Amino acid sequence: MDKILVTGGLGFIGSHTVVELQEAGYEVVIIDDLSNSSENVLDGITTITGKTPIFEKIDLKEKDTVEAFFKKHSDVKGVIHFAASKAVGESVQKPLLYYENNIGTLVYLLKELKNLPEASFIFSSSCTVYGQADELPITESAPVKKAESPYGNTKQIGEEIIRDTCKVVPTLKAIALRYFNPIGAHPSTEIGELPIGVPQNLVPFITQTAIGIREQLSVFGDDYPTPDGTCIRDYIHVVDLAKAHVVALERLLKNKNKATYETFNLGTGKGSSVLEVINSFERVSGKKLNYKIVGRREGDITAAYADTTNANQVLGWKTQISLDEAMLSAWKWEQKVRG
Repeated sequence: MDKILVTGGLGFIGSHTVVELQEAGYEVVIIDDLSNSSENVLDGITTITGKTPIFEKIDLKEKDTVEAFFKKHSDVKGVIHFAASKAVGESVQKPLLYYENNIGTLVYLLKELKNLPEASFIFSSSCTVYGQADELPITESAPVKKAESPYGNTKQIGEEIIRDTCKVVPTLKAIALRYFNPIGAHPSTEIGELPIGVPQNLVPFITQTAIGIREQLSVFGDDYPTPDGTCIRDYIHVVDLAKAHVVALERLLKNKNKATYETFNLGTGKGSSVLEVINSFERVSGKKLNYKIVGRREGDITAAYADTTNANQVLGWKTQISLDEAMLSAWKWEQKVRG
């Protein structure tokens, strides 16, 4: 049974991926500093899978601690790297936090991986690397443009660091998965998105507004050149996204990769506007949402949705879960958490 390290494995996407890895038969060890997650998530993972992953509370910014981890777990075969700060708006306000947390930690991890006999590395990247795309849907060959935010820039730099490292470390293989917009929760309602403080993403803000934690949802701009004037994004259910990580990891472990460094877009291939997401929520929950149109938010782009051809045909993965199903799962999770 191969041992897989999942950094940030108690976070939203990380925890769902740990579930899929364990259900696929892998031994999982989680690193998380609990800065944006809770150790209680381990209970949810255990309830779903019947297995408790190994958990190490580690801050990846501490180089010595990272070195000590790999001395202890020298049999790690693959790493899925989620641990990072991820809010576009916050990154504009706190750029140095983002560069330290997202770039420094990646370098420390790769330094350890180059010492292993072989290592498969899956990087949690983002569609923000494309910036304001010239053509939609966005393909992997679309130009990586100047980032609209420090967060997006850390993903661009991160990809460059991994690509450069793969060129000179023959034992390292990597895939960067460029996510679009993950939403929803596990159908068991044992794990889901649980932001600490005010949510930075649309869907948890919707569910928190509906349940009464937030007074009102702000919709940032209705004057974009889109059918209803609101921004368009590609919303992908987190379980679909988690399954893609297992498929990508197995591609590397089984040496099916065509290059030492590959990139894949992960999305549904369909764009949904902010108002369409709100309408979907109202439809599946039966609740009217209190929202207000306000001015645009710095760092936001007009529209982004994926061309998923490569993920579908080369990776052999595609999404299964609809927007309505995703919104309903997010709402059931919110109700359970606040119940």
